[in-house]
Amino acid sequence: MKRVTIDVGGTFTDCLVLDEGGDIHAFKSPTTPDDPTVGFTDVLDKAAHHFGLKLPQFLSDPGLLIAHGTTLSTNALLTGKIAKVGLLATEGFRDTLQIRRGYKNVNTTRFNLFVPPYRPLVPRYLRLGIRERTHYTGEVSIPLHEEDVLRAVSRLKDEKVEAVAVCFLHSYLNPLNERRALEICRAELKGAYVTASHEVLPVFREFERFSTTVVSAAVGPITEKYLKTLRSKLGDLNFKGTLYMVQGGGMVQSVEESARRAVSLICSGPAAAPSGAIRLGQSIDTDNLFSVDMGGTSYDVCLIRNGVIPTTDMNWVGEELVAMKLVDVPSVGAGGGSIAWINSLGLIEVGPQSAGADPGPACYGRGGSEPATTDADLVLGFLPADYFLGGEMVLSEDLARKAIGKVAEPLGLDIPTAAYTIFTTVNSVMADKMTEISTKRGYDIRDFALVVGGGAGPLHGGHVAELLGIPKVIIPRFAATYSAFGMLNMEVGRDFARSIISRRSLIDLARVNRLFDEMEHEGRQVLGELGIAAEGIVLKRSIEMRYLGQFHEVLVTDVPLGHIGAEELESIVQAFHRRHKELYTFEMPGREVEFLNACVKATARREALPLAKLARATNGADACLKRRRPMLWDPAVGYEDTAVYDGERLGAGHRISGPAVIEERATTVVVPAAYECSVDDVKNYILNRR
Repeated sequence: MKRVTIDVGGTFTDCLVLDEGGDIHAFKSPTTPDDPTVGFTDVLDKAAHHFGLKLPQFLSDPGLLIAHGTTLSTNALLTGKIAKVGLLATEGFRDTLQIRRGYKNVNTTRFNLFVPPYRPLVPRYLRLGIRERTHYTGEVSIPLHEEDVLRAVSRLKDEKVEAVAVCFLHSYLNPLNERRALEICRAELKGAYVTASHEVLPVFREFERFSTTVVSAAVGPITEKYLKTLRSKLGDLNFKGTLYMVQGGGMVQSVEESARRAVSLICSGPAAAPSGAIRLGQSIDTDNLFSVDMGGTSYDVCLIRNGVIPTTDMNWVGEELVAMKLVDVPSVGAGGGSIAWINSLGLIEVGPQSAGADPGPACYGRGGSEPATTDADLVLGFLPADYFLGGEMVLSEDLARKAIGKVAEPLGLDIPTAAYTIFTTVNSVMADKMTEISTKRGYDIRDFALVVGGGAGPLHGGHVAELLGIPKVIIPRFAATYSAFGMLNMEVGRDFARSIISRRSLIDLARVNRLFDEMEHEGRQVLGELGIAAEGIVLKRSIEMRYLGQFHEVLVTDVPLGHIGAEELESIVQAFHRRHKELYTFEMPGREVEFLNACVKATARREALPLAKLARATNGADACLKRRRPMLWDPAVGYEDTAVYDGERLGAGHRISGPAVIEERATTVVVPAAYECSVDDVKNYILNRR
């Protein structure tokens, strides 16, 4: 049985195939923004050709599993290419979406007085009030006025809305009114994408629930259309296997579930990388890791402590809040395609604008004319002009120099110096983002090993590590397909949550047990529909808690399965105190504790991904020397003749002292002078600071 993972990025579509023998094969193809399914099938065609098969033959295996991550939903939200959405809300609460707890400057400093007013995804004339009311106890005090729903549906029809979100007060406790309104909308609005908050995010806090549901409705039609087109195209190609979608929460789920809860695909691709980092960390016996992924348009970072992938429910995507639990992977616009420009102070900046996949950096020769990071890498000599993607694409240094001249000439710089400035600037941008989620949160970045992925990551990773004083860098064999590698390590499953909202002294344990039982039953049902046997299902409980008077909560994972009684409750409270002290260095044992949300994670049991061992080297690394090339390591010294090694010929145990470059088919590893590179037995390049 083969397992395939495909990550559609901003510039390239990456594919990994784990064959029956446990070997992993990597493939890349340019992303096709106008129709991502073209790049998807193109990279699958490359994989099929590698195995000596036509694509329909390759896809006809009933045991074939494909896990697919995509930035489609995220990009649609960020670019505004979303559906026209209508909102049905409890009468008097339609403006909850616009008031949004008073949040204003979510992406800039609070001192910026020129931030324009927030424009919600649903304009006010499409936000319609419905007479109904459910109390905080779950009691329905005003039954649903169905005539209001029918009148609202008629108006939304006239306005030609493409999607509808139904968000009523306290529907997370009792969805009776919301469920009935949902049924009416789906019956009357044929062809429209309709969703409701109790399906998307059944927990308390109105704005967070409303916002997440509206985002799901906004990206729902484009997501549903893409998934339908993809399944149709795969069907035409005789696909007999199973297709899973990667969720932003760090697991994979069925296509049907992903279409129903489209918001779950937000941050789908980047969420996979940390799972790969944990597996790679096991090879050097460490679980404190800094995972970074430098692609064509962005640089995604994730700080992993004690082998736990961090998650957050405060996810701002552009101006919209997605309050689902997603993997905490902040990003900054610094990638291989990021464009260099001169700011108002006469200084070179890089990003967040990107050349993307089309036309791409100037050196691609596809019509791009702006200077990008990749152009600078080529001019500095780090990137081979004749071996990009293993020689599939020839890069033009002349076009790169011409583009860099746009920032060099106004500043009176020569081309190499301008290229070096672009290189160091983008490295500083990436280092600053890493500092933001480590040092500024109280963690010493030197205590973590840096795992570098992405097509451009291995070229810049060593220099970023040097800037931050990180002693160890792991560059995996499949760095260029890092997110796709992470998908091979992800679990099939889903997160569930229900609100408790009670002080410890008033908690109803019977209700708590009932909520956990409901979620665990639903988890078994969802995974059972995917063909997973009951004995193969793993359930993990957690509870979000806080001290009385606090605003933010802490996730407590030490929650036992089975019946929760007084003794188990006390152990959970003690676990909360310990976790609070671990995070914030103090605890308050005498203070009342609040229980907010009960959570269940249902996953399929799996074994750790086996990594094929590499043969031990029988000769020195010099035997793998490919050539020498002039490279600019220091403008004060000028270009220096530097050794370039053939990564395909390197074996376990080989050591290479920097400065040096290692060329792989899909990426280039740059070893700065401060580091020594060793090759381990699974073909990771380990950079140790000397």
